[in-house]
Amino acid sequence: MSAERLLVDIEKRYPAFHLQVRLSVGAEVMVLYGPSGAGKTMTLRAIAGLLRPDRGEIWLDGRLLFRSDGRHRALNVPAHRRRVGLVFQDYALFPHLTALANVAFGIRGPDRRERALAWLRRMRLEHVAHLYPSQLSGGQRQRVAIARTLAAGPSVLLLDEPFSALDRDAKRRLQGELRQLQAELALPVVYVTHSLEDAFAVGHSIAVIAEGRVQQVGRLEEVLAQPANRRVAQAFGLPNLVEARVRAHAAEGLLLDWDGSELLAAGRDVPVGARVIVHIRPEEIRFIYPNRPLSAAVRHNRLRVRVLEHRHGPDFRLVRVLTLGPTSAELEVRSPPSTYMDLPLAPGSELEVAIRPSGIVVLEAAGPDAEG
Repeated sequence: MSAERLLVDIEKRYPAFHLQVRLSVGAEVMVLYGPSGAGKTMTLRAIAGLLRPDRGEIWLDGRLLFRSDGRHRALNVPAHRRRVGLVFQDYALFPHLTALANVAFGIRGPDRRERALAWLRRMRLEHVAHLYPSQLSGGQRQRVAIARTLAAGPSVLLLDEPFSALDRDAKRRLQGELRQLQAELALPVVYVTHSLEDAFAVGHSIAVIAEGRVQQVGRLEEVLAQPANRRVAQAFGLPNLVEARVRAHAAEGLLLDWDGSELLAAGRDVPVGARVIVHIRPEEIRFIYPNRPLSAAVRHNRLRVRVLEHRHGPDFRLVRVLTLGPTSAELEVRSPPSTYMDLPLAPGSELEVAIRPSGIVVLEAAGPDAEG
């Protein structure tokens, strides 16, 4: 990816909400991901010039679009001069204009019609140029909206839940087309979604936002594998978040006390005695077969459990268990559907599990500031 093209460092206070966003986006698709009400759309509106922050800066391709320290006169470039393209979830097409006229609306010059037709052709929409929005499918309307936005020559493309109203097939096609367009145009793209599936379908990188703050930014796979804190883990819907205390640093990793159960976790620089938030990856929990020799994979972190629920999906087996002994907590165990075919996994069954140390990930220190 290229160097940063869009730089955002803004803050805006509301009576019950505080938006604080720091982002840098290159020629890539950055997914702004988080639950409803997290501040995703507010961030897009601030970049587009539709919402004025209290303080901070916004830069685009070396141009300063906004600057304020909250006290003195601010620089605030009007929305129509920012060269920011914003595509809404509801398309925002003009109902009284044809697809061609909608795309031509933002184009200036004597060759407006030809350039608009070229964009419709690029989006595979030339055959519906004469139709009105009410005569188009949802996918066609969204393509027209994207074509109209790109035809105006923006320096950045912002998309707010753009494909959420589409069926799965139309969504997949448009997600692929968006990646192709971004690669062709080398544009920075900020794509807002609350769907992790959408994030992986379109994104190169991800910024996880919760309660108005960007909690973590990075490559999608890296952020999912190593969430920065509890809020990021919860935004991803990760199960098996527990609290433990650091007992000692060992050669093999970090020794934790989980309410009386000892766990060996992946190493991390955390002080002895600290309370920490831990994510136990469900795919790293193994059931132990009784009366079989123990392999290296099940040497550590053995716990007695009772099965609470057992169900299958098309590509997984999910078992929900309750730990027995000094620690009583619910855990999810996830594995391929072909595993453990000959183990008694009916609800009520008692077995032993082992957790790989690499599957026990310390996220953050617990306490008053643990979720920030």
